[in-house]
Amino acid sequence: MTKVILTSLFCICGTILLGQISAADLVSKSMSYHDPDGQLAKEQFTLKLLETRPNGADRSTKVYINQSEQVFSIKSVRDGKKVTMQKEGEEVSFLIDDNADLSTEQIEQYRLHPERLEFMVNYYRYLWMSPLVLKDPGTVIHDQVKKADFFGTASLEIKVTYDPAVGKDIWYFYFHPETYALVGYRFYHDEGANDGEYILFSGELETNGIRLPQSRKWYTHKQDRYLGEDILELLLLH
Repeated sequence: MTKVILTSLFCICGTILLGQISAADLVSKSMSYHDPDGQLAKEQFTLKLLETRPNGADRSTKVYINQSEQVFSIKSVRDGKKVTMQKEGEEVSFLIDDNADLSTEQIEQYRLHPERLEFMVNYYRYLWMSPLVLKDPGTVIHDQVKKADFFGTASLEIKVTYDPAVGKDIWYFYFHPETYALVGYRFYHDEGANDGEYILFSGELETNGIRLPQSRKWYTHKQDRYLGEDILELLLLH
């Protein structure tokens, strides 16, 4: 009975919201919830993450982002070694235990290549700075806002695609219908093939008014296979 009542209330509330809010406004409201003063776009900050994978070793990672000066640094401990990947403007550098003199075997083992670093920069920035990144050039926010049950969570759903020069993936973002907090997202390379993954959020870490999801669990669309969890342990503003 309780579930029926909650579902009915969401349907009523959702109907009102869908008549009043556009997808662009929904993104703006979510940005205001997560980062009301726009600090992540203006300030330097570090994310301390615990990244766990099934049948694999846990990884402690620190991600430093300074958007205004285009500096990105990713430091992780792998096999007992401190691996650093850094980008300053167009310059890239790689260190193992603070040593830049790397063997070919080390470079291949830890995938220390410029294109890999570029991917990782985009990965961390996109995933941890959403929904702020939905204002980036080339982002196409589709107009329709839909009610959705996102794996048991009543949500508002929007679709996001990109100009071909930016990207080809199709994303769906899910927001709490009252607070507009981001509760998860999913992406497809080919939606018809049901490929790609979905990511479920839980918990929240608040620092200086910034609210970020604390846990993100990853699953494949096909077979609902669990891929791992990323846990935000610390957000440090510099």
